[in-house]
Amino acid sequence: MSQTLKLNIIRPGLHTTIQDHGRKTYRAFGIPVSGPMDLIAATQANLLLGNPPHNPVLEFTIVGPDITLEGNGYGVLTGGEFETRLDQKPLTTHQVFTIKGTHRLSIGRVQAGCRGYLAAAGNWELSRWLGSCSTAAQNPDLLTPGSYIKKGTTITVLQSGPMSFPLVAPIVEPDSSPVIRILAGPEYDRFGTETIKEFLAKQFAVSSESNRMGYRLNPLLQNYSRPMDIISAGVIPGTIQVTHSGQLIILMNDAQTTGGYPRIANVVSGDLSRLGQKAPGDQVKFKLISLNEINNPDLSG
Repeated sequence: MSQTLKLNIIRPGLHTTIQDHGRKTYRAFGIPVSGPMDLIAATQANLLLGNPPHNPVLEFTIVGPDITLEGNGYGVLTGGEFETRLDQKPLTTHQVFTIKGTHRLSIGRVQAGCRGYLAAAGNWELSRWLGSCSTAAQNPDLLTPGSYIKKGTTITVLQSGPMSFPLVAPIVEPDSSPVIRILAGPEYDRFGTETIKEFLAKQFAVSSESNRMGYRLNPLLQNYSRPMDIISAGVIPGTIQVTHSGQLIILMNDAQTTGGYPRIANVVSGDLSRLGQKAPGDQVKFKLISLNEINNPDLSG
């Protein structure tokens, strides 16, 4: 017998969107990947509920939403630590909760990290574009209607069959270390020695001018030796570009698929989820490693 759960958005929070694993096979057509900024946390949420790993989740940033939950079902929160209450009772991350009747879920400001995820057990009834219901980076109201969460948005989740708890899923504790592993980018060798030394020695801060398209880092590279201009070339989430002024930009999930700035490095995919939890003001320091160190984790320190 199926059960229905409705998520009625009272207050949307900050940049709250629907995300699944995105559109990884359409980059050749200029379409961003999208998907959760913290893929590990979003996947954990679904595994805790027995959902497929790629099931949709709500992603919220810095400030979470207020939601009225109506019907029957199960939910769980993962990702950053937020001030969260279910019917005025504190609710912790990775704690599966039961919904029977009407409940109020209030997610306040972040306490640690940057982004949180809300999953609900079952099939989310959502519009899909190119096989994904992740909020489209451009024209979301046209391409993925209802995926950019606003006041008054209602999401319906259908669950069929009984569920048993507790389900077992790997819990990865947040890692607030500033160290982000990188591989040399296509234009790495074109940068001057002093620029490379500064890039690897300095600690940078995530700028307030950062979003799902890219993180701008401060300060600028002071010893920047601008390499020769390049024609537009392919970029991916994790590509680190250097602007003409010497500012670093780490491209993220909603980034374009080509760019004209030189690519000094690429973030190792295993560190992208940690990067997705960096808030404005958080520190980042790069550690250059080799492909051999990725294949042999004990070598990466």
